[in-house]
Amino acid sequence: MEKYNSFLKTLPKIELHLHLEGAIPLETLWELIKKYGGHKELDNNIENLNKRFLFKDFPHFIETWIWKNQFLKEYEDFEFIAHGVAKDLSGQNIRYAELFFTPGDHTEKGLELGRIVESVAKGMAAREKEIELSLIYDLCRDFGPEKGMEQLEKIKDLKSYGIIGIGIGGSEQLYPPEPFKKVYEKARAYGFRTTAHAGEAAGADSVWGAIRELKVDRIGHGTRSYEDQDLVAYLKETQLPIEVCPLSNVRTGVVNSVTEHPVKSYFKEGLNICINTDDPKMFNNSLEQDYLCLIDELGFSLDDIKLLLYNAVAASWCDDKKKRQLKSEIADFYDKYHYL
Repeated sequence: MEKYNSFLKTLPKIELHLHLEGAIPLETLWELIKKYGGHKELDNNIENLNKRFLFKDFPHFIETWIWKNQFLKEYEDFEFIAHGVAKDLSGQNIRYAELFFTPGDHTEKGLELGRIVESVAKGMAAREKEIELSLIYDLCRDFGPEKGMEQLEKIKDLKSYGIIGIGIGGSEQLYPPEPFKKVYEKARAYGFRTTAHAGEAAGADSVWGAIRELKVDRIGHGTRSYEDQDLVAYLKETQLPIEVCPLSNVRTGVVNSVTEHPVKSYFKEGLNICINTDDPKMFNNSLEQDYLCLIDELGFSLDDIKLLLYNAVAASWCDDKKKRQLKSEIADFYDKYHYL
């Protein structure tokens, strides 16, 4: 597999389902933890931070997410993590990414939404010559649709900071998508693209809700769509893009192993899927590793990986010029490595 490691490491890559707060390099997060005294809880050992990121199930992951976020307290912290994430992604040769971020977790602590967004954009801009990043505002379903509408009204004037779309993450098993219908209608009226986490911690009904009521442009995860074969048939017919996150689903216990993940059957059946990492620094994965697992454990070929990347380019919300550029970079890379 060594030749595949080298190939995948240098392959131009695209991510569409990636959380800023879940992609903070451990060393960057450790600096914040030390800044606010949290290192004492971890016995002053960064290895214990790694151990903290082992999850029993999806609710345990959400608990740990909340714990981690307590170390984001000042505007400069958001600039710091955004720069760290951008640098890390660039180092993986990820050429374009759309990052979820969840300022609502922090406005409850008294921080101003606009200044958080400005700080994140400033941190990302420091690496703009190496990687293009766009933001998807996660309204977080746990706060409810009224809070979601309130946040939407605030971000409609912040598009210049790179916010191109909205989504709802959070505790899907507790909060279905349907109550957010009016929020999504208004988001579209404001020109935002839309996605929603669905079919991860809840089943096929959650995916249907995102499709029928929220009318999303993409589905986040969609893992459990197989529970309803009518839904699978619909996804195939409409080619609605699905942001699949295989190793993430293993880490949170949505599936038991990569070999049990439905990604291969979805691909064979012709669903429009792309591969993503979700929260890579919390799950100890990378896009390179996700692709390697598809090859090693599910029999995907390098040509299959190329198609998955093309799917990601097509499903992205960048402009047509950028899409042509990304697709050309991938094609040129494959031509260069044709001997594989």
